[in-house]
Amino acid sequence: MAEEKKRTRRANGESAIYLGKDGRWHARVPMGYKDDGTPYRRHLTRPTRKELVDEVRRLEKQRDEGSARQPGKPWTVAKWLEHWVENIAKPVVSENTYDGYEVAVRVHLVPGIGKHRIDRLEPEHLESLYRRMQSAGSKAGTAHQAHRTARTALGEAVRRGHAAKNAAALAKPPRMEEDETEVEPYSVDEVQSLLLEVNKRRNSARWMLALALGLRQGETLGLRWSDVDLDNEYLKLRRNRLRPKYEHGCGEAAPCGRKAGYCPARVQVRRETKNTKSRAGRRAVPLPGPLVVMLRSHREAQARERAAAGNLWAESEYVFTKPLGGPLSPNTDYHDWKRLLEGAGVRDGRLHDARHTAGTVLMLLGVPDRVIDQIMGWEPGGAARMRARYLHVTDPMLKEAARKIERAIWGAPETPAVDKDQDNEV
Repeated sequence: MAEEKKRTRRANGESAIYLGKDGRWHARVPMGYKDDGTPYRRHLTRPTRKELVDEVRRLEKQRDEGSARQPGKPWTVAKWLEHWVENIAKPVVSENTYDGYEVAVRVHLVPGIGKHRIDRLEPEHLESLYRRMQSAGSKAGTAHQAHRTARTALGEAVRRGHAAKNAAALAKPPRMEEDETEVEPYSVDEVQSLLLEVNKRRNSARWMLALALGLRQGETLGLRWSDVDLDNEYLKLRRNRLRPKYEHGCGEAAPCGRKAGYCPARVQVRRETKNTKSRAGRRAVPLPGPLVVMLRSHREAQARERAAAGNLWAESEYVFTKPLGGPLSPNTDYHDWKRLLEGAGVRDGRLHDARHTAGTVLMLLGVPDRVIDQIMGWEPGGAARMRARYLHVTDPMLKEAARKIERAIWGAPETPAVDKDQDNEV
């Protein structure tokens, strides 16, 4: 026993194992260094030497793999998520991405799983949260947003050694129902009805850019006249219009009692636009002849509005502005879209459905995939996946495929679609 108690000089980084005066076996395992540069060792104790050696080996393996918990008080999930979203994610992601993260953290993740220690969080804790969210009325898409946020935040915690595993990467998010993701593009007849209504309205070219070319809302509202070359019939997409974000300007001494966006002295705290982040998003898009005519007419109408407004005009280079100048708000633009649908007698739909419509029309016209990708702004690596999501097979396309199969297998003569339908009716 005296021999076992005897300590020998150890090499740097080697764990110390010894029998203590309390009759238990103890170990000091080097784990690296603290923030101040001093060595950090973990103390372990077990009743037998074998148990202790097994635990030391397990801890040394975690240390060598970089998955061991770092020194200091363990993070709670709430503390880590709040630190991550403000200090790690916010400086490097876009404003819109940050907004999504912040809402998921504040509204769902911190109240739902925030009290757990980050190194003891299990996939079942997250799966239970998703079920509770849906029971409370949240859509599966909202639970998916919380899941993606947790997976990203916890992945960073694992990389930094605050947890040994990413519980969100192991958790199963709820199934997305088909009716939440299915989109029905507008038909050619519906697009023509919208075109008739568009011509009666201000900023008419704005809507045809969406329906004909599939431009995103942010891309359209961020367009400046320097991006538009009407002589050569194309435009360049370089930036996106961001949703405004406001803070109160009324002061704590005399609060207005309203939400920040409705404060009489509100202060804009977000930039108007941001440059398109992907290379595919920065692209040139051809303009059909009728759209060139619409844009020329729109530029003339804008000049008349500027002259009529006089000193009240808010000068800017934007193609689409408010009646007194200045960039259009995405929220105002959204409500204008809803009024356009109602005025045209066309079924309700999201503004983004116009983008699905444009992509499907390009496919119907037989435009090559590479050109569709350029117009729509899809990255080469993910273009096939985006085409599967955005380009919809319509009934006429299915009927034409059936006729081609009929001609190939049965050798049926080519007959016009109208005659064939009439024969069927008979």
